[in-house]
Amino acid sequence: MACGIIGVTARKSQGSPSRIAEIVKKGLEKLEYRGYDSVGVAAIYDNRILVRKGKGKISEVNRRIKLDRVLGWTVIGHTRWATHGAPSDINAHPHTDCSGKIAVVHNGIIQNYVELKKELTAKGHRFQSETDTEVLAHLIEEYLKKGNEVFHAFKKALKRIKGSYAFGVIAVDEPDKIFFARKDSPLVIGIGRDMNFIASDIPAFLEYTRDVIIVYDEELGYITPDSVYLEDENGIPVNVKMRIRKIDWTPDMAKKEGYPHFMIKEIHEQPRALRDTLRGLDESVGEASKLILEARKVYFVAAGTSYHACLVGDYLLNILAGIPSFSIISSEYKKYRRSIGEGDVVIAVSQSGETIDTLMAIRVFKKNGAKIISVSNVVDSAIPRESNYTIYTRAGPEIGVAATKTFTTQILVLSWLSLSVAEKGGKLTENEARKMRDSLRKAPLLVSDILARYEGVTKKLGEELMNSRSAFYLGRGIGLPIAMEGALKLKEIAYIHAEAYPAGESKHGPIALVEPGFPVVFLIFEDEWKRHMLGNIEEMKARGAYAIGIIPEESEFIEERLDKAIVVPKLKPIVGTIVYSVPLQLIAYYAAVARGYDPDKPRNLAKTVTVE
Repeated sequence: MACGIIGVTARKSQGSPSRIAEIVKKGLEKLEYRGYDSVGVAAIYDNRILVRKGKGKISEVNRRIKLDRVLGWTVIGHTRWATHGAPSDINAHPHTDCSGKIAVVHNGIIQNYVELKKELTAKGHRFQSETDTEVLAHLIEEYLKKGNEVFHAFKKALKRIKGSYAFGVIAVDEPDKIFFARKDSPLVIGIGRDMNFIASDIPAFLEYTRDVIIVYDEELGYITPDSVYLEDENGIPVNVKMRIRKIDWTPDMAKKEGYPHFMIKEIHEQPRALRDTLRGLDESVGEASKLILEARKVYFVAAGTSYHACLVGDYLLNILAGIPSFSIISSEYKKYRRSIGEGDVVIAVSQSGETIDTLMAIRVFKKNGAKIISVSNVVDSAIPRESNYTIYTRAGPEIGVAATKTFTTQILVLSWLSLSVAEKGGKLTENEARKMRDSLRKAPLLVSDILARYEGVTKKLGEELMNSRSAFYLGRGIGLPIAMEGALKLKEIAYIHAEAYPAGESKHGPIALVEPGFPVVFLIFEDEWKRHMLGNIEEMKARGAYAIGIIPEESEFIEERLDKAIVVPKLKPIVGTIVYSVPLQLIAYYAAVARGYDPDKPRNLAKTVTVE
């Protein structure tokens, strides 16, 4: 999973020696969406390192030990999601060496930590925690004993590390520096005024600066209050001025703005996110379309919600363009490492651009000779950098763990891309393609209308589902991936077991679970499968199911068989996928709230998964 890192080093002109700890604590709160079970900070003050850390949420730990009162102008902070060692005060980051002069925070996994720990223990090092991270602090200490300066000791220690990481390190000997390194785990630098930052994600410091540098894989360096030093994997210094980007997100975009949760705010931001994404599509899909038309085979690869978006793209590419394509769950990529290669195109979809399984998959396929097209919401993130071509969504920062606006903008991009391929490949006339694009351009307005008309209805449905133990979501054709996404949302934030099936498959086993009152959600589009779905409703109703449907207008013969219906305009399925997703998001949100859960921070989950 993805822990959160933030580090700040500032000039004393920035205020009292406790102000930086306050900034770090606020930054950690901005990273809570990444998932965590413990939190801690470390600061350099009066020639020593002060560490405060503990198991629990930031607010709880801060009440207990006052994280935001630690003194120092160089401070690192961390939210940990346990991998090695149970959640505990001792296992929380930061970790220090024997002398207490080095402190380390880490996101990722050190694969060879057992061997390193044995070696260091034999040399007299005393370990306090069960974590893999602590070995780095002791390695740096060992190289410092041999006369190395801190940066060189850090670099030598990194050469001993195998695995994935984003590290932040402070040392008493160089009190105005934060050393950092990145391999397979996200890390960004924020350029402020008399104050610089490192962090796992941009919202952590967005209140203070919008000037950022994305740290690339196997780069390392350090920040001071007024400078950044960065070098690549070969030890060659990087021209950091050429790498600075100004993020067009505003701090308010990462705040709740009066909404009770980020998730509901982001559901309501979808019209804006869709409009912004539409503006960038005309000129950005041409080269990607050409690559697909020239491909031997086309594969989609993604995880979680992004995989469901891929299934929509996969369906449209087959139906509209006549191009057989295949969708792969990215963590299963090893099955295809000998079959995907030269002449193939892989479309990788990741909202963060840092999803580790997807990143590992495209590296293998690219090495085999495949071309990579990526779809991401984060400019210059790892997956776009390693792709041959990238199409960006423009959803803005998404803080809630459960993807909403990034999902619908991903569908929009993949639908537009499929249309472009179909038109360029001669499977759609210019007029047919234009009509479908016109329908996609209406998506922002249609979503606004659904939000206005059906928020109250979906709230009641969510409240009705709150005591359910299980639910089915059924769809056919392009409705199936939307059903899968609806079921996932109910599972991940309301903790209600839900499964999606092709509606025609439901009678081959799943229907055995249906009993009186069992909720079944039907996704019915204005397409060739519409009348087939009526039979599936009858089958479920005959067993006592509580039938809920999202259906097109003028479908009274279906509506009369449902217990509850959400009636949407008659839409082309290509835009229906976006519109139908919104009521499902709302139902899951209101079910979670009714059950007393925080939908922004579902248990055991993280926004960006950066460990295989």
